[in-house]
Amino acid sequence: QVQLVESGGGLVQAGGSLRLSCAASGRSFSGYGMGWFRQAPGKEREFVAAISWTVGITLYTDSVKGRFTISRDNAKNTVYLQMNSLQPEDTAVYYCAADFSVNFYRNYAKVDEYDYWGQGTQVTVSS
Repeated sequence: QVQLVESGGGLVQAGGSLRLSCAASGRSFSGYGMGWFRQAPGKEREFVAAISWTVGITLYTDSVKGRFTISRDNAKNTVYLQMNSLQPEDTAVYYCAADFSVNFYRNYAKVDEYDYWGQGTQVTVSS
């Protein structure tokens, strides 16, 4: 049984930083992909960043490039999202997700691509 557990959310002022963690367990993640998504109230869940577990290739949505960094620690089976220069529009529930298909590089930004999801962690940025 795959489990993804996010942590690290909270309340921060605009311009501040947070680091989210996603602890993964239940099977080998080697060769597959992990993603971070977010969902603001009244909006659809949207792609934020993704990383290939083995090679470490990183992918970002345009609005977070240069501010957010996704990384992974293979030994700890944990994926991180370092978020700097946070803005009020970054306020959302952040979810990590695991993709065990062979289509990761083609579909990494699609919600439907991912097989497992964490419970989410709230990030609130005040102005």
